[in-house]
Amino acid sequence: MGYAHEYATAILHRGRIPMDPADYVPNWSDGPRKTKFYPGTDSTPLPDCAYPAHADLDRGLARDTGGDGAFDLALLSGMLRDSYGLTGRRLGVQANTDLNALPFYPLANWSRGTASGGGLYPVAVHWVSGPGAPVPPGVHYYSTRHHAMRRLLTGDVTGEVRAALGDGAPGPDTDQYLVLSIKYWQNAFKYNNFSFHAVTMDLGACLQTWRMWAGARGLSVEPALWFDEERLGRLLGIDTVEEGVFAVVPLKWAGSAASRTPGPVPVSVRHRDQERSRTVLGFDALRRMQSVTAARATERPGPGALAPAAAHSAVPDRPTTALPPRPPLSTDVRTALRARRSSFGRFDAQHPLTAEQLASCLAATAAGSLIGGDGGGHRLAKLYAFVGHVDGIEPGAYEYDPEAHSLRLVKAGAPGAFLQKNYFLSNYNLEQAAAVLVPTVRTDAVLDAVGDRGYRLVNATVGAIAQTTYTTASALGIGCGVALGFDNISYIEELGLDGTGEAPLLIMMIGNERPAPADFRYEIA
Repeated sequence: MGYAHEYATAILHRGRIPMDPADYVPNWSDGPRKTKFYPGTDSTPLPDCAYPAHADLDRGLARDTGGDGAFDLALLSGMLRDSYGLTGRRLGVQANTDLNALPFYPLANWSRGTASGGGLYPVAVHWVSGPGAPVPPGVHYYSTRHHAMRRLLTGDVTGEVRAALGDGAPGPDTDQYLVLSIKYWQNAFKYNNFSFHAVTMDLGACLQTWRMWAGARGLSVEPALWFDEERLGRLLGIDTVEEGVFAVVPLKWAGSAASRTPGPVPVSVRHRDQERSRTVLGFDALRRMQSVTAARATERPGPGALAPAAAHSAVPDRPTTALPPRPPLSTDVRTALRARRSSFGRFDAQHPLTAEQLASCLAATAAGSLIGGDGGGHRLAKLYAFVGHVDGIEPGAYEYDPEAHSLRLVKAGAPGAFLQKNYFLSNYNLEQAAAVLVPTVRTDAVLDAVGDRGYRLVNATVGAIAQTTYTTASALGIGCGVALGFDNISYIEELGLDGTGEAPLLIMMIGNERPAPADFRYEIA
């Protein structure tokens, strides 16, 4: 049994047994940048993306996400802008603890299409381009604040990426790759050892945004999570103790021919990220998780390896509530992503959700739990719902049966008191939410099946679910909030999950919000 099992247990129990260092306080004045900074590098602005009228969210959420389409520079630009680029400013009266800082421009909170734990956005996107793209071949870093590519290395090194991926990697044979890394200090300065848990969910949220965005346009995004991490770290010029390489996404490119590209070239980016913090701290559990999840990163699981870890079917003898057919989600993906935000205490129980709205969120979230690529075709996550204020559905705790599109009663009664008692922060009143959705994954079973690197897959799956829920709620015009600050063990007890191996890893609140919110209209200021 590897260290990831031990870490997973500590995460589940941290509401009762604080993780070390329990007395840690972030030094906000010496915090890192929210992006990497490469001084002295050339910048290439990315073009605007034409937006097809048929790019609706339903198509992006389809099980067979993707198609025969191919990326070009405008489409890549649009996907990056709508996922991780800055699209607006968040400045409204709400209940989050950072409200006092928001009016000050240097501390402004800029909105993005993808959710992120703590709003820190630690995923770094690198484009490794071959001769098929209309830019010089090389390694480029996506600068989110400028919506531009910073050129870190010139020359075709796509052979290095293919060699690192090895045989059996998902995605097309191509000469264009997105390589996703995470610089731990960008999150660890705030969350210390807990940060590995948070950033692996950030990875899944980003990948799911890409899958929805691309799928709505007939494009395919299939991430590889198993590859030679040290080799890619050397190529990017990063220390893989301090920055993990988490995913590679091969892109089918218009006019590209992978056969034109050379084999492996042992070169490395010489430019280095310039750290803002004067003091950078290391955290033992975080570093151990990076070490153990990178240790056997080339051993890609076989097609059926995750079958023993698949989510259990719904319990058949529980009272069943049939859900209405969900209405179509015809909102285009860009609109839904740009309107996405966290509710932060704005929920209003006086305006219940409709059963159709709840059904839409449940069905979409279940569809979003399959991240594709090295995640395989197995459904790893199961979904539960604490229903408090939904027309036509009695309050209680339910499990969602995606095959029958129905709710099966776990425990009757209004769940508000339980939910609020076991939430640790002050930015939400869970009793006011119409429903709280809870994804569970059999984490230990995944780790037993594919090793410690499976922890990244577990949390990427949960992050993808959170991003799907956010985007669906945005398309429906309802509020949504996602949180990790709750007593996981209490949820296991309340839902009767002892002995099932299911671990509830986050909670997702949905509901109508109070009318006429006090928001700053940044776009007309």
